[in-house]
Amino acid sequence: MASQSVQGEGPTSSRWDGGEEKADFNAKRKKKVAEIDQALNSDPTDVAALRRMAISEGGLLTDEIRQKVWPKLLNVNTNDPSPVSGENLRQMSKDYQQVLLDVRRSLRRFPPGMPEEQREGLQEELIDIILLILERNPQLHYYQGYHDIVVTFLLVVGERLATSLVEKLSTHHLRDFMDPTMDNTKHILNYLMPIIDQVNPELHDFMQRAEVGTIFALSWLITWFGHVLSDFRHVVRLYDFFLACHPLMPIYFAAVIVLYREQEVLDCDCDMASVHHLLSQIPQDLPYETLISRAGDLFVQFPPSELAREAAAQQQAEKTAASTFKDFELASAQQRPDMVLRQRFRGLLRSEERTKDVLTKPRTNRFVKLAVMGLTVALGAAALAMVKSALEWAPKFQLQLFP
Repeated sequence: MASQSVQGEGPTSSRWDGGEEKADFNAKRKKKVAEIDQALNSDPTDVAALRRMAISEGGLLTDEIRQKVWPKLLNVNTNDPSPVSGENLRQMSKDYQQVLLDVRRSLRRFPPGMPEEQREGLQEELIDIILLILERNPQLHYYQGYHDIVVTFLLVVGERLATSLVEKLSTHHLRDFMDPTMDNTKHILNYLMPIIDQVNPELHDFMQRAEVGTIFALSWLITWFGHVLSDFRHVVRLYDFFLACHPLMPIYFAAVIVLYREQEVLDCDCDMASVHHLLSQIPQDLPYETLISRAGDLFVQFPPSELAREAAAQQQAEKTAASTFKDFELASAQQRPDMVLRQRFRGLLRSEERTKDVLTKPRTNRFVKLAVMGLTVALGAAALAMVKSALEWAPKFQLQLFP
């Protein structure tokens, strides 16, 4: 009898539940917008609250809100005059030809259906933004993939504000990627395997035996996933998260993607080509909110300070690992993982047992369980700790809070 009642009420109940769910979603959204407005209008601006809103489920919700909040997260005063370029910037810049080539290849980063004339105008603005930032900051060196970050800001906040925001980002969060060499980029990538090792030693050891290294995650890291995700909504959601957190958060997010795909990886042949091919093809239907939450949890459980020694050891062991410095230089120049593979197959002799001896640690007391705290709108200790780490990382950001 009860079963008949449930079946008979099913469709009506489903419609009712759907209506309740939508109403609940709208109520939460409205509440979050109000909280963001309150943080923006407080005196001084409540940057910590804005960080919590950017991290929590749904992020900053709309580009209109991002236009107001992203400058606060980067401590950019929107009332300051826009940077002005010198004359003949394109003729004088040593990077112009490379920037031009990269921007011409960036068609997929613009919304589908955008009129060609509008897109071409934005591409010209994209070139000008990049060249202006490089001119004003001669210590910064252009890298392929930088334009993927700049175009995201251009599409969200427009040319004037994008220039100021990306300039600040380039001298802080992205600074390591803009050195003359890729040594610091390589070092950041070396955090990936220790994070995976803490959570899933079996997966870590499988990847080490396959000698896949970390080259598959290079474009993820240096473009903040902008180059590899096709849905712009997902890109800006991640930018909300990364802007609100410690600069190393993108490598934690890369780790949770690999962890999420654990079974796919373990089902692969244990060789570099197979695992690299799988991981370099990032799925477009990832559960982004779940992965953002998990990345935050991992950052709190295994902060960079605790992983630094393992990251350094990873770097020392790279004579037998896949991620050699030559690979990074080649990837930077070519942006083609298949080119890296071909080069490695020509010159690298496999030595699986030697790799295991060097890279596989004894397994003692490794019963690490991932506690999923969940970064909901009502944030808990994990999110608060992430916000605190972000505030402590760049205290200069917080000395000047806007009225």
